[in-house]
Amino acid sequence: MKNITIEFPGVKALDEVSFSTETGTTHALIGANGAGKSTLMKVLSGAYNHYTGDIFLDGEQIVIRSPKDAQKHGIQIVYQEVDTALIPYLTVGENILLNETVNDMGRKQIVNWKEIHRKATEVLDSMNVNVSSKRLVSELTLAEKQMVLIARAILKECKFLILDEPTAPLSHSETNELFRIVRSLKEKNVGIIFISHRLPELFDICDDITVMRNGQFVVKEKIAETSTNRVIERMLGQKLEDQFPKHNVEIGETILEVNNLHDTEKIKNVSMHVKAGEVIGIAGLVGAGKTELCKALFGASKKTSGEIVLKGKTVKVNNPHQAVKQGIALVPEERRKEGILVTEPVFSNLSAANLKQFASVFSFLNNKAEKAKAREMIGSLGIKTPSEETRVQNLSGGNQQKVAIGKWLLADADVYIFDEPTKGVDVGAKKDIFELISKLAQRGKAIIYASCELSEIIGITDRVYVVYDGEITKEFVTPSTDEEELLFYSTGGK
Repeated sequence: MKNITIEFPGVKALDEVSFSTETGTTHALIGANGAGKSTLMKVLSGAYNHYTGDIFLDGEQIVIRSPKDAQKHGIQIVYQEVDTALIPYLTVGENILLNETVNDMGRKQIVNWKEIHRKATEVLDSMNVNVSSKRLVSELTLAEKQMVLIARAILKECKFLILDEPTAPLSHSETNELFRIVRSLKEKNVGIIFISHRLPELFDICDDITVMRNGQFVVKEKIAETSTNRVIERMLGQKLEDQFPKHNVEIGETILEVNNLHDTEKIKNVSMHVKAGEVIGIAGLVGAGKTELCKALFGASKKTSGEIVLKGKTVKVNNPHQAVKQGIALVPEERRKEGILVTEPVFSNLSAANLKQFASVFSFLNNKAEKAKAREMIGSLGIKTPSEETRVQNLSGGNQQKVAIGKWLLADADVYIFDEPTKGVDVGAKKDIFELISKLAQRGKAIIYASCELSEIIGITDRVYVVYDGEITKEFVTPSTDEEELLFYSTGGK
């Protein structure tokens, strides 16, 4: 790719970027949120066609202006936001064979369902993925959906496979399985372009690395000839200071107490508490029940028994509306699906959880006050956006996450629940999120931080509850434990 430039309203996303890679290699593409790496790959995969610059394959100039063009040249992409790429009311098999089925549309034909499921099962078996091809996609976990997308991409032989944050929703064992697939594709002379913020993974799986910053190319080098710290410095354009803020907060009275909580699916007999100014961790691997627990506390899933006590009073939290009224806020794992209004502007998102503050007589919204408060919040959170009127879908992942958090800061809740808040977020934006959480604790808020990133749990929390198979199996005071011990109990150790 040579001199690729692309603009969106109010922002130059790529500025004469050049990128090159070869088949039979795994190439890391990295940069802070908003650096342009996903945009560059969307150009290569045909999702954006209004760019300038040239693309060459085997030395010959090619034209890519649509996904069909890219696929014709053997270029496939697996996007980070899995739900936008799958059809929930179709089966796994139908989703995997979607491209073939769609390409055959336009003429009358009989669909060979047996053959569709046979082919889908074959590719799933080759990946060691134990999911029935006849299951509906809507019934799958996030990790299973990711595997379905990868299965669709490798169904037909391709020259280049682009993986955008592929391991973000995957467990440790599923990540190892993905790496096995990546290595086998590499042996078949497929070129893998790997976008990830998890630097240890890149150093484990990749041969080359290209760093981008602010829509521009910074450097391309061999993984073996660089280091994690050097890559981070090149991403940020400065030396990285300590990632976790100093956390010296006076712990107050108990704000939230949970007794013997059960839900209809996963959560069993959970009891826990959080005090004012305290950050507690919910540690566990993918599928342990962290998300289910967060949703149960927020009233987003049905509870069958148990008690929630807020500031000494037993409260009903049967739905999110009741949770918000009681002063409980949730920043969900799947931000695009559940945490933000992607097609709405930034200012509408920031005011969404507290419209009452901006309502004038007869409940008309005061847009001027909304926008003024949004500009203030954009400045204090460091949200990179051309203006408060920019649609959230045009922001990078890290900035979308800041918007998802920002709306609850305006609502001023007592209990803040963060479910995998740094998923798909770069090291710079992570530091901003950690500082936000620390400031909330200093204001006497009770914080619940659920994550499978055990280094973050150790770095940001005061106490930790380890969740395994829907139950709390262990509680630690954070300074008295380490990642190794948390991992032992997260995997069912006793």
